[in-house]
Amino acid sequence: MFCIEKNDKPNWIQRKLNLLKVMNDTILIPLTNKTKEKQIDKMAKKTIKAIKKHSNSKKVVLSKEIQKQEIYVNYLNTYGLDIQNGRWLFEVLLPQVMEYIIDKKDINRNTLITSILINDLTDIEIENISTLARTYKNINIVTNHMDKFKKLEQKLNAEGIIITITNNKKRSLMKSQIILNIDFTNELINKYNIKEDAIIVNVKGKNKITNKRFNGLNINDYEIDYRDDIKDEKCYEIKYFIKDLYESKLYKKQNINEIKNTIKLDKVIIKKLILNNGEL
Repeated sequence: MFCIEKNDKPNWIQRKLNLLKVMNDTILIPLTNKTKEKQIDKMAKKTIKAIKKHSNSKKVVLSKEIQKQEIYVNYLNTYGLDIQNGRWLFEVLLPQVMEYIIDKKDINRNTLITSILINDLTDIEIENISTLARTYKNINIVTNHMDKFKKLEQKLNAEGIIITITNNKKRSLMKSQIILNIDFTNELINKYNIKEDAIIVNVKGKNKITNKRFNGLNINDYEIDYRDDIKDEKCYEIKYFIKDLYESKLYKKQNINEIKNTIKLDKVIIKKLILNNGEL
């Protein structure tokens, strides 16, 4: 796995020829806001070549500064690199995210109504929905593919746990205090009537609620912390997001319960949730 960051002090040859500098597990890129797209494409191709030369893994972690270089990031995605951006981990950590929100906002667990916006049912989400349904009383599944969730509904019903599966755009979210948006696009979520003071967690990416009456919390990102004794030295630098570095250490094809056991042993906690205009 390689980390990629900006070369803040490239010499004139590196700057002129767009040369990369490889130092152990880090690639330094002479990228600036003035770099032309043709040069950026060349840098992306050189990045791929450098990674193939030194590693069999396509995993990369981008520094905070590199993440702002959208054209370069898009080329890396186009050329098939597996960029660790914490989004997969965010999905895994949803039960902890719920606990964090409830504690921070002092929400009554007994009266809490939660809706999960989801169309694609994965092993992670089967586990998460099951965990949340066993922990909280009022769980709604809002989906365009209701048939996908029948088997899970029957399994939970056999345990005496009731979940509601719906797709009513006018009523589904009107009473929901917390909305976990797993994979609804910005266009799709804005077709629903949303409780004005709801708390929305966007797992896959940033979303904006266009309803002018909405004055709730729109959570688009997060940060974590975990055991100091197992941290990589890069975790102590401000150049990287800890969530990205930690995600890169996990084997995503592992059984979800094994992944969650690892997270528990590593004492991963939610450090903060990032809003459109602040933090929680």
